[in-house]
Amino acid sequence: MFGQGYQFWTKADEDGNFTIDNIRTGEYNIYAWVPGFIGDYKYDVVVNITEGCDINMGDLIYEPLRNGPTLWEIGIPDRTAAEFYIPDPDLKYINKLYVNHPDRYRQYGLWERYADLYPDGDLVFTVGISDYKNDWFFAQVNRKKEDGTYEGTTWQIKFMLRDVDHTGTYTLRLALATAHLAELQVRVNDPKSDPPLFTTGEIGHDNTIARHGIHGLYRLYNIDVAGVELVEGENIIFLTQAMNTDPLQGIMYDYIRLECPPSTSS
Repeated sequence: MFGQGYQFWTKADEDGNFTIDNIRTGEYNIYAWVPGFIGDYKYDVVVNITEGCDINMGDLIYEPLRNGPTLWEIGIPDRTAAEFYIPDPDLKYINKLYVNHPDRYRQYGLWERYADLYPDGDLVFTVGISDYKNDWFFAQVNRKKEDGTYEGTTWQIKFMLRDVDHTGTYTLRLALATAHLAELQVRVNDPKSDPPLFTTGEIGHDNTIARHGIHGLYRLYNIDVAGVELVEGENIIFLTQAMNTDPLQGIMYDYIRLECPPSTSS
């Protein structure tokens, strides 16, 4: 509602039908999202709610974002990082309530386990070989160094291209499940390129990592990758979380997808 910030939520049934009751009088926008699809639906017309009204919205059709065929994807577009690798907790912090529990992420100190698992180098995910359930850490956090300070981390996604459309534009879609005082920088095939191909700037005050959650505010970034940036053979996307002043800064990914230019096969 304009100027007031009221929100009223519901969940559609399996046929897509929904009802929202007891809405305060005012002007509203309608937003929706569908598990399994990236992005948000927004109804183009402001809905005016008056006392006692009954409005049938008819069919609301969402067309998910897509520019071309999928080259590869990592994760499930469900706005959480629950499908990724969640490590066992440090035994000195373990909460027995969440041992063998579906919500494994509700253990204290899991952010420190990243440095235990990747003490000398960062995560490398190879498309077609790696499995995001086992090889993609659920949160991109800082690494604690021996002197007690922290350093940002750079993850790599390696993938092969048989043919490259050098005149076309590829689309990298990065959906984040949460961010806290983070900056995500994206580079392609050059880890030191300055400026990076894309940066979010500083984002997020979700505090999801500290509160042992698995999602916060959803963010979706759609990044154009010029075909001239890619090569036939192995390519690497570098994902750098650049803010490095404390252990709780970081991001959780929801879903990552690389799309070919329109009318291009992989």
